Amino acid sequence: MAELNWQKSTYSAEAANCVYLGASVPGTIHLRESDEPETTLTTTPAALNGLIRTLKTAQAPA
Repeated sequence: MAELNWQKSTYSAEAANCVYLGASVPGTIHLRESDEPETTLTTTPAALNGLIRTLKTAQAPA
């Protein structure tokens, strides 16, 4: 795999436990956590968007 340009999520704190995102070929997004940078999750923009929307809905006050 080509070297990725990792970017820290804006929602990650300045300390540990940061989430990083990187893009490779069009339509592929890679995610990793700062504690285990060698472990990555690969997804698509649509699937990541669905996850984020679900998490936001789940955290919304009732």
